[in-house]
Amino acid sequence: MITLRRSHERGHVEHGWLDTYHTFSFDTYYDPRHVSFSSLRVLNEDRVAPGAGFPSHPHRDMEIITYVLEGALRHQDSMGNGSVIRPGDVQRMSAGTGVVHSEHNDSRLDSVHLLQIWILPERAGLVPGYEQKSFPESQRRGRLCLVASPDGRQGSVTIHQDACLYVALLGAGDSVQQGLAAGRKAYLQVARGEVRLDGQRLGSGDGAQIADQPEIRLAASSEAEMLLFDLP
Repeated sequence: MITLRRSHERGHVEHGWLDTYHTFSFDTYYDPRHVSFSSLRVLNEDRVAPGAGFPSHPHRDMEIITYVLEGALRHQDSMGNGSVIRPGDVQRMSAGTGVVHSEHNDSRLDSVHLLQIWILPERAGLVPGYEQKSFPESQRRGRLCLVASPDGRQGSVTIHQDACLYVALLGAGDSVQQGLAAGRKAYLQVARGEVRLDGQRLGSGDGAQIADQPEIRLAASSEAEMLLFDLP
């Protein structure tokens, strides 16, 4: 079963310095029909204006993944980590018992376009942790590249949940397939471009909940970038 979530159906808030779309209920946006999907709790598409950012704020008991589509985002946290996240990078922060962090766009000219992802952890009270890895375009081009998993296999970042995240860059005419084990669910998010999911068209910002489907078939109608979550 495939349930589409069109881009325009998402929650949308314009803060001036931040233009954000919420797939699931978040902050001032609440929709009881869209609170979470399996362990996927937050999927925000953010555009941060030049010279702006998120000031220091706390999190706890959440696996937070940041995936930058355009621009560069500077990160600092109370664990002593400092980094810059660029396209192709995947950052995982396990908030656990509590962490404080900030994110900032240091560019004076260019905005940052990113996806902010929260996944519920397998249990509360974990020790906070941090990891960031780069996945070059060659690894993501024409295939589903595993970037996050519970065991860190294939060089992915490690998350504390029985969930996997794949990303893919597809050219027009490219196609990929992914099996889905019995009882598992999946969520597809099209970051840009146009793809067909088992014949159904999805464009930039569109998503789809997938269940009771042994195989997921994706074909790109144009240059496209997408994220696919395999969820319990």
